[in-house]
Amino acid sequence: MIHVDSITWLRPEFKGREDELVNLAAGADLVGVTRSAVSNWAKRHANFPRIALLTGIGDRRMKYVPRDEFIAFALTQLNKKRTPARKPASRRPTTRLRADEIAHSERQIARLIELEARQATALANTRQALRKHRERLKRARRGLAAEVDAVHRLEHTEETSRADPTAPADGDVAG
Repeated sequence: MIHVDSITWLRPEFKGREDELVNLAAGADLVGVTRSAVSNWAKRHANFPRIALLTGIGDRRMKYVPRDEFIAFALTQLNKKRTPARKPASRRPTTRLRADEIAHSERQIARLIELEARQATALANTRQALRKHRERLKRARRGLAAEVDAVHRLEHTEETSRADPTAPADGDVAG
């Protein structure tokens, strides 16, 4: 007997005959298949036994079908002659597989050699540009150091002439 708070009869003719019903999980165990197999049958086959009773609410809802209808359906499914979903492809000879593998590898090697050459050219160009910019940096640093040195000399000369007004300025000749 089924004792649950929420009960929905979809096939009222089974009211009072609950012992003739089986829930889908128990039905799977009864015929030796997984619950997912029964779930797939219910989704894929229009002739799957109609649900007689729903119990519970939400995700905990259990579905009951007539046991005899379920067993008859399951036996039909289990006794079906299985045919492959698609015709198996003809097998290619090993020699053909190896030839294809060799051709693929040769194409990859050619592609990688060409890529290596492009990258070597790019690397050479990058190194040349790096040398050029390092040389520019050295020249710029030398120029900056010379300018800073000239400014320091000029500042030193101005300080000296302020301290001793009788001393000749650079470039002046005492006469």
